[in-house]
Amino acid sequence: MLHFARLDREGFVEGLFKTGRPKRVIALIGNPNVGKSTFFNHVTGRDVFTAHYPGKTADVNVGWVSHGDERVAIVDAPGVYGLAGSAEEPWVARRILLDLRPDATIVVLDATNLTRNLVLGLQVLDLGMPVVFAVNLADEARRSGIEVDTDLLAALLGAPVFETVALGGVGVSDVMDAAFSLDPESASPVPRHRYGEVFEGALRPLVDAVAAMAIAPAQLSPRSVALQLVEGRKGIERRLQQAGGPGFTRVAEEARRAIAAVAGEPPDIALSRERHGAAGVIADRCTRSSDPARSRVVDTLLRLSTRASTGLPLLALLLLSVFGFLFFVGGTLATLFESLWSAFVSPIIQQAVRGTVGEGHLAESLLWGFDAGLEAALGIGLPYILTFYFLLAIVEDSGYLNAVAFLTDRFMHRFGLHGRAVIPLVAGAGCSVPAVLGVRILPTERERFVAATLVSMVPCSARTAVVLGAVGAYVGWLPAMGVYAVAFLVTVGVGLVLNRFLPGGGTGMVMEMFPFRRPDLRVVAKKAWAQFKEFLVVATPLVVVGSMALGALYETGWLVSLSEPLSPVVVGWLGLPAFAGLTLLFGLLRKEFALQLLVTLAIATTARHGAELSDLMSSGQIFVYALVNTLAMPCISTVAVLGRVLGWKRTGVVISITVGVALLAGGLAARLLGL
Repeated sequence: MLHFARLDREGFVEGLFKTGRPKRVIALIGNPNVGKSTFFNHVTGRDVFTAHYPGKTADVNVGWVSHGDERVAIVDAPGVYGLAGSAEEPWVARRILLDLRPDATIVVLDATNLTRNLVLGLQVLDLGMPVVFAVNLADEARRSGIEVDTDLLAALLGAPVFETVALGGVGVSDVMDAAFSLDPESASPVPRHRYGEVFEGALRPLVDAVAAMAIAPAQLSPRSVALQLVEGRKGIERRLQQAGGPGFTRVAEEARRAIAAVAGEPPDIALSRERHGAAGVIADRCTRSSDPARSRVVDTLLRLSTRASTGLPLLALLLLSVFGFLFFVGGTLATLFESLWSAFVSPIIQQAVRGTVGEGHLAESLLWGFDAGLEAALGIGLPYILTFYFLLAIVEDSGYLNAVAFLTDRFMHRFGLHGRAVIPLVAGAGCSVPAVLGVRILPTERERFVAATLVSMVPCSARTAVVLGAVGAYVGWLPAMGVYAVAFLVTVGVGLVLNRFLPGGGTGMVMEMFPFRRPDLRVVAKKAWAQFKEFLVVATPLVVVGSMALGALYETGWLVSLSEPLSPVVVGWLGLPAFAGLTLLFGLLRKEFALQLLVTLAIATTARHGAELSDLMSSGQIFVYALVNTLAMPCISTVAVLGRVLGWKRTGVVISITVGVALLAGGLAARLLGL
């Protein structure tokens, strides 16, 4: 995977393929919500995370497949609604098409919303490239009573069209076979579809002027170049001006004025309107609905979810349901795991360690890691983190987050943001790393900074594990809800302050409302496990090694000495034991690591499995500990991503804000609880 923001604008191909362009390249392009990445995953065997809302997969993904004796590169472009505009995603999509000059371009369409998707398809056809269309989500369309005549659509577009269900791989091989068989030299320079006669008449002098010149920018046809000029592609216009001189400049200006005169609006807007009109006509001819009743049900659900009077109670109900499921089901699984570990696994580990190294500090330190550490890691990870990822994947794939973005738009404006900013904020409940990457969908640096700061304070799955595994399990579910409530109020306060004192203001939001979909539980389970597997691979070794280090410090008496410098803040202000502050510092590696080490400390020092944190800390201290862990500086992986997205200077500001706010909130909570 290659992050598009790191690509050199002057050397796109060299940045994407270090050894030069492969012999054969197939590009994959589509709107953000058509299952394009699922299509890519099926073809290449990659595991790019997908979700039913825009902004989830903004990277350029490159996979490889074999076709005969050839090794073919499959390039998955960022999800875009069009090729126009100056944002990074459309720029990258244009570079993939114009600089890579793929041998075939697969345009993935949404069978449930053909009109909206065909606009992008027409833009690609206007570039005169060999194209194959995949009408994806055909199963969703059938469930909604929508039928697409792919034969008629192929005839109208002049390109192969296939019906697909990327989740199940239906029709994907047909699309790939068609893409492999396309001859790049056979693409028609003039697409079969045409715009209105008046528009085409005003465009024709510009097409003729380009055709008369001996230069073909990016190997485009004269009509494609003319349309690029109408859209305002300055780079192409400068090259043509240098070749054609003042004469060409005059023709281009006259053509644009003619289009503006007949359309009564700027030429780029006129071209966009022509494309939308053509997309609507083609979609109407090729689509029919046979089950309007189901469509009305879906529309009703969407309306209830986006209306404040009903949407806010539904959102509150969903959040309470997720929390309740995590608390009761996660707690039951944690108790079951604890019993099984102490009965079957722990005796074997203890016998193996003591039989190998005997008794003493070394044996005890090893048991801190391989017995207590593993129990703490898996006893928190399996019941809480895996369960949370599963629930989050269901919400993501249903499309509900898109409704939440619309519902919260007015509220988000209080932070100088718009509703789409809620998507990375909600995504942060799973993991802060992709959530911070998601703030790139916001248009201004100010909005990205505010959103990234708030995302850094959202309780991710690791922090949720700390809240539920500590406060929920040992104090009660109401205090655990209290941690979330305080964290929410503090985050809102930070957002209001940033919006008040940062220069500038927010922008408006125009977004497409997607219908709800039924999540595929196989895909949900696969995605949840893939995310949790990363936790197992990365976090478990850290917990084992860290637990052994903590055990060695405890067994040798160094734990108290190293904790002493933290006492003025940890003990004096937060009212916590000094060693708790040391585990909070370990939590910078991974947030749940702090609790796992604390549980390890309880298990090892009390010499019994399932030891309660109340053996080490009071209920109030556990509450303060979880609150500080939730609000404080994010894990080191998130810090690295913040540096890439915001720059290191702004990242330092974010860290300072989160640490300062966490210490302030924790100290105040300690004093209120003390009262």
